[in-house]
Amino acid sequence: PGKEFERGQLISDRLGKNEKTRVVAKLQKDGDGPPTREPIVRDDERQAMLEYHHKRQEDLKRLAENDEDEYMNSAWADPKNMKRDLQGLGSVR
Repeated sequence: PGKEFERGQLISDRLGKNEKTRVVAKLQKDGDGPPTREPIVRDDERQAMLEYHHKRQEDLKRLAENDEDEYMNSAWADPKNMKRDLQGLGSVR
């Protein structure tokens, strides 16, 4: 990261002779110092991640507030449901 090339120096002297090597170079004037680092995540991606995280936190909070045994009131959670269906008493309550 951030190495200065001398005038007249070949890139192959610095990187080797591998033809499949990919190089990203930032050109600037002499004496400008090292190039500024680019952010890892762009602003729009960062905003999308924050919105997703906020929405997820709200969903988790809402689920935590719900009663954990709420599913027990469902028909599929009734342990005697299969017996009633086999005996033909499924619609009788």
